[in-house]
Amino acid sequence: MEELAELKQELARQRPDDWDGLPDIPLYMDQVVSYLSRQIPDFGDGDALTPAMINNYIKDGLLERANGKKYGQEHLAYLTAICALKQVMSVREMKVLTTVGREMRAPDRQYEYFCRYLDEAMADTAQRLNEDTSDHDLPKLVLDLAMRSYANMLACRQALAILAKRTGHEDLLKKKK
Repeated sequence: MEELAELKQELARQRPDDWDGLPDIPLYMDQVVSYLSRQIPDFGDGDALTPAMINNYIKDGLLERANGKKYGQEHLAYLTAICALKQVMSVREMKVLTTVGREMRAPDRQYEYFCRYLDEAMADTAQRLNEDTSDHDLPKLVLDLAMRSYANMLACRQALAILAKRTGHEDLLKKKK
């Protein structure tokens, strides 16, 4: 199936820039939005990053305020990770992960870990795709991918709760009243 072969190629190929590949000059908001649209694979789902979303991430404490009106490498790294993580985690959940990450590692090291795990996950998923899948077997593939996503989400939420408890950040997972 040609479409699955193309998807497999995209998943195997497309990766965000590494830390040294991030622009080393500060960017304005419109430049940030444009740059980030190329950082994470997006197959036209219409869930693009907007200036309002960036401002909300700042208000929610996921991202530091801009320096003046310019965003640097650290902002771009966090926003790249947020663009991927927002597909599977709530803002509260991402806040636990980013808070613990800031306490444990420098931003470039956090971003290095993010890129490594994203690469592994994308490569693993690409390997699961068989371009010889028939139309008859396509529902099985979809169900397999969906159930793996579900199981990973359950494990992720439980591991995140353990992380929050062990690092004293349980309050970040609680809903605001």
